[in-house]
Amino acid sequence: MSNSIPVRSNHALLVVDVQNDFCPGGALGVKHGDAIIPAINRIIPLFDHVVLSRDWHPTDHCSFADKPRFVDKSWPAHCVAGTPGAAFHPDLDIPDGAEIIDKAVHSDREAYSGFQGTHLKEWLRERHIDLIYICGLATDYCVRFTVLDALNAGFRARVIADAIQGIDVPEGSVRQAIDSMIHAGAELVESSHMVRA
Repeated sequence: MSNSIPVRSNHALLVVDVQNDFCPGGALGVKHGDAIIPAINRIIPLFDHVVLSRDWHPTDHCSFADKPRFVDKSWPAHCVAGTPGAAFHPDLDIPDGAEIIDKAVHSDREAYSGFQGTHLKEWLRERHIDLIYICGLATDYCVRFTVLDALNAGFRARVIADAIQGIDVPEGSVRQAIDSMIHAGAELVESSHMVRA
């Protein structure tokens, strides 16, 4: 297939925050957030290197609000470390040897990006990763900031369009997030075109 996208040994898959609290029924559920899981499960076997990030908040995290406005720094309590809401969605096929990245673990600091306050950059460089495929939740927050940080760290980044889902509050924020990622240098791809090299 001329439009196939080869996945090589120096590429990594980064699955962002596919956790119960970000899926329908969760404390901060993204509409249709679980609908991306089949696409993610299909491509996981293509990769030698798979990373999963997760929010792993303390109970008094600074983003939690008693009367949440569902905007930056005003969210309902979610993904509290060790709780069922913080667990990965049960339908997600997590491979043996996948690297788990915990983020936003300090009470006084928000961290949407999988790179912020974690060892992700070092982990990728130790494995000579050149290109990161990024998918997960939510497009307009953690996916967006993770992609931008990946590019700023010198990695190439591809966003898997059919394996992301956003909050889109206010309306249009998902489109704006995608535009900002592309403008920064990310490529948008479809999982159906991805094949093992």
